[in-house]
Amino acid sequence: MPGLPPTHDLFARAALPAYGRSPEAPLRLLSLSENATYLVEGDEPIVLRVHRPGYHSLEAIRSELAWMQALRTETSVTTPELVAALDGTDVVVAEVDDEALHVDAVTFVAGCTAEEDPEAVGFDELGRLTAVMHEHSRNWHFPDGFTRFRWDLETILGPRARWGNWRMAPGLTDADRVVIQRAVDDITAKLTDFGCSPDRFGLVHADLRLANLMVDPADVSAGITVIDFDDCGWSWYLADLGAAVSFIEDTPAGERIIAEWLTGYFEAGSFPVEHLALIPSFVMMRRIMLTAWIASHFDADAAIGVGVEFAPNTARLAQRYLEDRSWLQDAIFGSRV
Repeated sequence: MPGLPPTHDLFARAALPAYGRSPEAPLRLLSLSENATYLVEGDEPIVLRVHRPGYHSLEAIRSELAWMQALRTETSVTTPELVAALDGTDVVVAEVDDEALHVDAVTFVAGCTAEEDPEAVGFDELGRLTAVMHEHSRNWHFPDGFTRFRWDLETILGPRARWGNWRMAPGLTDADRVVIQRAVDDITAKLTDFGCSPDRFGLVHADLRLANLMVDPADVSAGITVIDFDDCGWSWYLADLGAAVSFIEDTPAGERIIAEWLTGYFEAGSFPVEHLALIPSFVMMRRIMLTAWIASHFDADAAIGVGVEFAPNTARLAQRYLEDRSWLQDAIFGSRV
């Protein structure tokens, strides 16, 4: 991963004594993305996350964990439970060869990700949970020192966007870049006009894709556990819907998920109808954002799995976004007319 040392397993092992575990405890790499996430096996398994340097400050990591824990204790949203180090700290510093990285730990969640078993997910449930999360963020008394970064037009679509520059994605032709830029211009104009007032912009998870939802096919009653708050920050509430269809924005499954998500959301919250009209823009923006992410994270698990056609297909979707005004309309309004 860019910025993450190839020896990230050594940092995980260096952190183990802080949690009362042997440095030789069995470790299994669960995912490699912005960070490296490891399962520490044993009678009481825990999950360690080794943070890449420079992505989040210590204060930002602690802020993320604070919101995750507040949702767990104050709402119906299920999240992993924070595992404190033996000295009571929520984040430890692991040192290897004079380099230091932050590491935190949470409880192990049984089951699999929704990406592994999409049929085990109720996307209406995800919509309800997202509405609860948004309501909590609107009313939560933020702890002193709370800090998270901001996902806005510049940090999502700009040439120096946080996840990279979509223009550098592999496989794009000059014609592809032209049509995607037209979509970017359209999204920018619409969201600039939409604005960032508190009724539409606040603290969101920002990455509620299938890989960040845990489900247990053997226990359907367990519902969804929301994991990986690493990218939570300030953005539009509807950006969480765009994230829910990550990598499948241009498929019938994506349209079905949007319809079910909205049905569930409206059971626990609401959006004004004029906000709903912007859903295609948020879905398209997320697709472009992921195209940038693949350009800058070519060795991440998700980037490896999407294939060489993902970026060119982003251009095809941008063309549809610009020309087909019926795109997603049945999914958005079909159950609400």
